[in-house]
Amino acid sequence: MTEQADVTSPRTRNPWGQGEKLRTEILVAAARLLSELGSEEGLTIRGVARAVGIAPASIYQHFADKAELVRGLVAYDYDLLGARMHAADESVPPEAVVARLRAQMSAYCQFAIDNPGHYRLIYNNRQAVPRERKIDLARSPLGQVVLRIVSAFERCEAAGHELRRPARQAAITVFVGAHGRVALHHAAPEDTESAAGIHSFVDDLISLVFADEV
Repeated sequence: MTEQADVTSPRTRNPWGQGEKLRTEILVAAARLLSELGSEEGLTIRGVARAVGIAPASIYQHFADKAELVRGLVAYDYDLLGARMHAADESVPPEAVVARLRAQMSAYCQFAIDNPGHYRLIYNNRQAVPRERKIDLARSPLGQVVLRIVSAFERCEAAGHELRRPARQAAITVFVGAHGRVALHHAAPEDTESAAGIHSFVDDLISLVFADEV
């Protein structure tokens, strides 16, 4: 059986120079499959190729192997998460700095609730940092998510809201608390009350790191 036999639906070839479009289509299909599978273990090059409507060989032109495809998918997921947090931030009036912070954290939590497979993927594929090297948040996708939250707390300080801890420490506290709360929900996904309580938990946590009423 040839590789082409794995293709279940014909696909119009992208015009010359649109290789990046095919790469994006591959990532979108891989993301859709990941949502259905729930984890990366069942994700295969052939399965993704079948979902796109191309031969597996076409995927190898963009990703050398499954590991590279997964790395691409991790970056894609971080981009989606960042875009949702940015959209949430932009949906609130600029002067409402605390509400903007809450909106970003709500978007973060909702992404985790709606996309458990993707959320596990990005946390199971974090870049290892040697112990002797200082962590540079700006150089990792996860760090950039944290820096978004740091920036949101800094805006709150600049607007006159007093924090119990420095902005960076406050942001990490809220981020770690949100991640832990999401992890508890993912451990018992059938518990609908657990999902409903995530947003209120994170809202309460945010309130606790402010010295004033927010």
